[in-house]
Amino acid sequence: MNRRRAVITALAASAAVKAQTKKSADQTIQLHVDILVDPAKEKELKKNFKEIFKPAMSKQPGYEHVYLLKLREAKAGKAPEGSNYRLVINFKSEEDRLNWVKTDIHQKVWPTIEGTFKVKSFNAVLYDQI
Repeated sequence: MNRRRAVITALAASAAVKAQTKKSADQTIQLHVDILVDPAKEKELKKNFKEIFKPAMSKQPGYEHVYLLKLREAKAGKAPEGSNYRLVINFKSEEDRLNWVKTDIHQKVWPTIEGTFKVKSFNAVLYDQI
Protein backbone atom coordinates (compact mmCIF):
# COMPACT_ATOMS: atom_id res chain seq x y z
CA MET A 1 0.00 0.00 0.00
CA ASN A 2 2.81 2.46 0.85
CA ARG A 3 4.56 1.56 -2.36
CA ARG A 4 1.41 2.27 -4.36
CA ARG A 5 0.92 5.61 -2.60
CA ALA A 6 4.58 6.51 -3.29
CA VAL A 7 4.16 5.77 -7.01
CA ILE A 8 0.98 7.88 -7.17
CA THR A 9 2.70 10.74 -5.32
CA ALA A 10 5.69 10.58 -7.67
CA LEU A 11 3.44 10.62 -10.74
CA ALA A 12 1.48 13.58 -9.36
CA ALA A 13 4.69 15.48 -8.63
CA SER A 14 5.98 14.76 -12.14
CA ALA A 15 2.73 16.02 -13.67
CA ALA A 16 2.90 19.19 -11.55
CA VAL A 17 6.48 19.90 -12.70
CA LYS A 18 5.48 19.37 -16.35
CA ALA A 19 2.46 21.67 -15.95
CA GLN A 20 4.60 24.41 -14.37
CA THR A 21 7.22 24.07 -17.12
CA LYS A 22 4.53 24.32 -19.80
CA LYS A 23 2.97 27.30 -18.02
CA SER A 24 6.34 29.10 -17.95
CA ALA A 25 6.93 28.28 -21.62
CA ASP A 26 3.50 29.67 -22.52
CA GLN A 27 4.21 33.03 -20.87
CA THR A 28 5.50 35.64 -23.27
CA ILE A 29 6.49 39.27 -23.02
CA GLN A 30 4.52 42.08 -24.54
CA LEU A 31 5.90 45.54 -25.28
CA HIS A 32 3.45 48.42 -25.74
CA VAL A 33 4.93 51.39 -27.59
CA ASP A 34 2.76 54.53 -27.68
CA ILE A 35 3.69 56.81 -30.57
CA LEU A 36 2.51 60.07 -32.08
CA VAL A 37 2.32 59.67 -35.83
CA ASP A 38 2.19 62.67 -38.12
CA PRO A 39 -1.33 62.58 -39.65
CA ALA A 40 0.18 63.38 -43.06
CA LYS A 41 2.29 60.19 -42.79
CA GLU A 42 -0.34 57.70 -41.59
CA LYS A 43 -0.64 56.06 -45.02
CA GLU A 44 3.16 55.66 -45.13
CA LEU A 45 3.18 54.17 -41.61
CA LYS A 46 0.52 51.58 -42.47
CA LYS A 47 2.28 50.59 -45.71
CA ASN A 48 5.71 50.31 -44.05
CA PHE A 49 4.28 48.34 -41.13
CA LYS A 50 2.53 45.79 -43.37
CA GLU A 51 5.14 45.48 -46.12
CA ILE A 52 8.47 46.02 -44.33
CA PHE A 53 8.42 46.00 -40.52
CA LYS A 54 6.04 43.13 -39.73
CA PRO A 55 7.49 40.72 -42.34
CA ALA A 56 11.04 41.38 -41.07
CA MET A 57 10.04 40.94 -37.43
CA SER A 58 8.02 37.78 -38.12
CA LYS A 59 11.19 35.94 -39.22
CA GLN A 60 12.97 36.49 -35.90
CA PRO A 61 13.51 33.71 -33.33
CA GLY A 62 10.95 33.92 -30.54
CA TYR A 63 8.57 36.16 -32.49
CA GLU A 64 4.92 35.73 -31.50
CA HIS A 65 3.08 38.67 -33.10
CA VAL A 66 3.02 42.42 -33.63
CA TYR A 67 0.01 44.70 -33.92
CA LEU A 68 -0.32 48.31 -34.95
CA LEU A 69 -3.29 49.90 -33.23
CA LYS A 70 -4.81 53.30 -34.01
CA LEU A 71 -6.38 55.10 -31.07
CA ARG A 72 -10.10 55.56 -31.53
CA GLU A 73 -11.29 56.84 -28.14
CA ALA A 74 -10.96 56.32 -24.41
CA LYS A 75 -13.96 54.44 -23.05
CA ALA A 76 -12.91 54.84 -19.42
CA GLY A 77 -10.23 57.06 -17.92
CA LYS A 78 -7.83 58.91 -20.21
CA ALA A 79 -6.20 57.89 -23.46
CA PRO A 80 -2.39 57.85 -23.43
CA GLU A 81 -1.24 61.44 -23.80
CA GLY A 82 0.76 62.44 -26.83
CA SER A 83 0.07 59.34 -28.90
CA ASN A 84 -2.36 58.27 -31.59
CA TYR A 85 -0.93 54.81 -32.33
CA ARG A 86 0.32 51.85 -30.31
CA LEU A 87 2.66 49.07 -31.38
CA VAL A 88 2.06 45.85 -29.44
CA ILE A 89 5.00 43.47 -29.81
CA ASN A 90 5.07 39.90 -28.47
CA PHE A 91 8.13 37.69 -28.20
CA LYS A 92 8.61 34.45 -26.28
CA SER A 93 11.09 36.23 -24.00
CA GLU A 94 12.66 39.61 -23.37
CA GLU A 95 15.95 38.09 -24.50
CA ASP A 96 14.38 37.24 -27.89
CA ARG A 97 13.05 40.79 -28.22
CA LEU A 98 16.41 42.32 -27.34
CA ASN A 99 18.13 40.04 -29.86
CA TRP A 100 15.72 41.32 -32.53
CA VAL A 101 16.53 44.93 -31.62
CA LYS A 102 20.27 44.19 -32.08
CA THR A 103 19.86 42.79 -35.61
CA ASP A 104 20.96 44.63 -38.71
CA ILE A 105 17.48 44.18 -40.18
CA HIS A 106 15.91 45.96 -37.18
CA GLN A 107 18.35 48.84 -37.70
CA LYS A 108 17.15 48.97 -41.30
CA VAL A 109 13.37 48.65 -40.83
CA TRP A 110 12.79 50.63 -37.61
CA PRO A 111 13.54 53.96 -39.33
CA THR A 112 10.71 53.25 -41.81
CA ILE A 113 8.34 53.35 -38.83
CA GLU A 114 10.11 56.04 -36.82
CA GLY A 115 10.23 58.33 -39.86
CA THR A 116 6.45 58.73 -39.62
CA PHE A 117 6.51 60.00 -36.03
CA LYS A 118 5.57 63.60 -35.36
CA VAL A 119 7.95 63.55 -32.39
CA LYS A 120 10.80 61.05 -31.88
CA SER A 121 10.05 60.37 -28.21
CA PHE A 122 7.64 57.61 -27.23
CA ASN A 123 6.56 55.55 -24.24
CA ALA A 124 7.44 51.85 -24.14
CA VAL A 125 5.99 49.64 -21.40
CA LEU A 126 6.98 45.99 -21.01
CA TYR A 127 4.52 43.40 -19.67
CA ASP A 128 4.75 39.72 -18.80
CA GLN A 129 1.83 37.94 -20.42
CA ILE A 130 0.14 35.70 -17.88
